[in-house]
Amino acid sequence: MLLILRSLIVLMALAVPAPALAADIEGRARVVDGDTLEMAGRKVRLFGIDAPELDQLCDAGGRIWACGSDARAALAGIVGRQRLVCEVRDVDRYGREVAVCAAGGADVAALMVRQGMALAYRRYSGRYVPEEAAAQAAGLGVWGSTYVAPEAYRQQGQAPVQAAPDAGCAIKGNVSSQGKRIYHLPGQADYDATRINEGKGERWFCSEAEARAAGFRRAAR
Repeated sequence: MLLILRSLIVLMALAVPAPALAADIEGRARVVDGDTLEMAGRKVRLFGIDAPELDQLCDAGGRIWACGSDARAALAGIVGRQRLVCEVRDVDRYGREVAVCAAGGADVAALMVRQGMALAYRRYSGRYVPEEAAAQAAGLGVWGSTYVAPEAYRQQGQAPVQAAPDAGCAIKGNVSSQGKRIYHLPGQADYDATRINEGKGERWFCSEAEARAAGFRRAAR
């Protein structure tokens, strides 16, 4: 009798369907960082890749390079205002939907890896290893620099906020990979993650008027 009850319990457990994944997502996206998007209020983590963290820095032959913020800029350049089609594969521990996304028929994650702005996340998939090998051979993106793998960087902990050399001049004038000059005020969304590299024309400002006079515009958020 006990054996029969156990068998019934097993059969009942097998009959319970596994939780269904969320429906696939289509539409325009807002870029959060180098491997994360927001679409229709849903966070989407690109499947199979790992990009430098937003505040992460790389060393390009002695030149400190804000590879994390440039990875986000690269993804924004790929996505643009196109409609994306994302096939949801999983949901991660942060509640983000892990998906393969295409823009104009092209695999967004593959383009990021091919530019050297993200790594193939081998722990989860070998899908983008060929693109990574091509980028590495060409010395593109992070492969032209000394860097810490994003996963290892996360394990080390977040980098401290870059302190202004003069407390009265704490406005950060940032130059993006596309040459856009934007200044960030303390308290704005991207202020802490923004790193100033004077070697690429970035500067600290003491006032908004000073920043505007230098050709910088205020960050939108």
